[in-house]
Amino acid sequence: MKKIELLAPAGNFEKLKIAYEYGADAVYAGAKKFSLRNLTENLSYEEFLKAKELKEKLNKKLYLTLNIYPYNEDIQEIEEFITKFKEIPDAFIVSDPGLIYLFKKIAPEVKLHLSTQANTTNFLSVKFWKDIGIKRINLARELSLEDIKEIRRKNKDIELEVFIHGAMCMAISGRCLLSNFLTGRASNQGECTHPCRWKYYFIEETRKNEIFEIEEDDRGIYLFNSKDLCGIYFIPDLIKIGIDSLKIEGRMKSAYYVANVVRIYRKAIDEYYNNPEKFKIKDEWLEELKLVSHRDYTKGFFLKRNFIDMQKIDSSKYIRKADFLGLVLEVNKDKIFIEVRNKIKKDDEVEIITKDLKNIKLKFDEFYNLDGEKIEIANPNSIIYIKNRNFPIHENSILRRKHLP
Repeated sequence: MKKIELLAPAGNFEKLKIAYEYGADAVYAGAKKFSLRNLTENLSYEEFLKAKELKEKLNKKLYLTLNIYPYNEDIQEIEEFITKFKEIPDAFIVSDPGLIYLFKKIAPEVKLHLSTQANTTNFLSVKFWKDIGIKRINLARELSLEDIKEIRRKNKDIELEVFIHGAMCMAISGRCLLSNFLTGRASNQGECTHPCRWKYYFIEETRKNEIFEIEEDDRGIYLFNSKDLCGIYFIPDLIKIGIDSLKIEGRMKSAYYVANVVRIYRKAIDEYYNNPEKFKIKDEWLEELKLVSHRDYTKGFFLKRNFIDMQKIDSSKYIRKADFLGLVLEVNKDKIFIEVRNKIKKDDEVEIITKDLKNIKLKFDEFYNLDGEKIEIANPNSIIYIKNRNFPIHENSILRRKHLP
């Protein structure tokens, strides 16, 4: 049986390395322009060359997102971009028919994957895209398992990809103009400011006596605020249907988020293939998924197209039960060097997350700055080291601190 691909977000080169390290089979990343996440760091051309080297060394895949909806003035620069980048990724992720036409004209050898932004919700749309040369389609998030099964049954010879975890959008497949209207930052050109997460008050001028059945408090309402998807429960169903790739959302999330979510889904997928008959979701996996920054989780649309359960209208705050403290930069026989991301204080209880979920607990009773001075507080963006006491820690290990109950 061909194993389903685990596809992870890479908002920068560091996160790309982390995604591979913690079990992703493939990553998707954007360049400095023309991605729907232009507000994240993304990768430079030189970093994409390094990423190509790395993925070939590790036998992984790399997909480059070129999924904006461009205007006339963008086309010439995009043509130059395609010519420059075309030999780097295993596939480009696109959504605009004009860009598909452009690829066919100047780089017909390149594999194209269709973004969820294209709103593919039925089997005929899949046939259409397949006939014009698309190799893989990321189906719209709004589909149920039955919808997906029907699409696969009527389209055997094209790769299908499904979002399995992460933030969702209040608009179908993310095609929203709220940001354009309220801030002048264009959602479909990669500059969304996420006004769907803001709090609003609803007043209808001519219907003052009409009651809107929504939850409300003195802080206002969050009518457009969607919950986060957690689809780990449906891994067996999607594998049986014949989905080719499970995609995690989160190019703007932290390296810790990428590491923790990827390792949980890696573990779940591997355990299913090892023993499908006895596979079950473990409580520890669900608890770990709650330890990354997230909004209330939902099972999405997999069970049915239920649009009511998707919204969290009394708050848009993230739930945070752990802090990302640092990233291990280097390990030698004497020292472990750590880049600090959140303040670490003497005697803090720190946890190192591992790929096999056997987390390591340490008490930070002794650590040093680069001048070799023992210190009691390490601030963000500094580099410190601890003495190596044969800890099973390696480069790219993630340090976190759980919040007290």
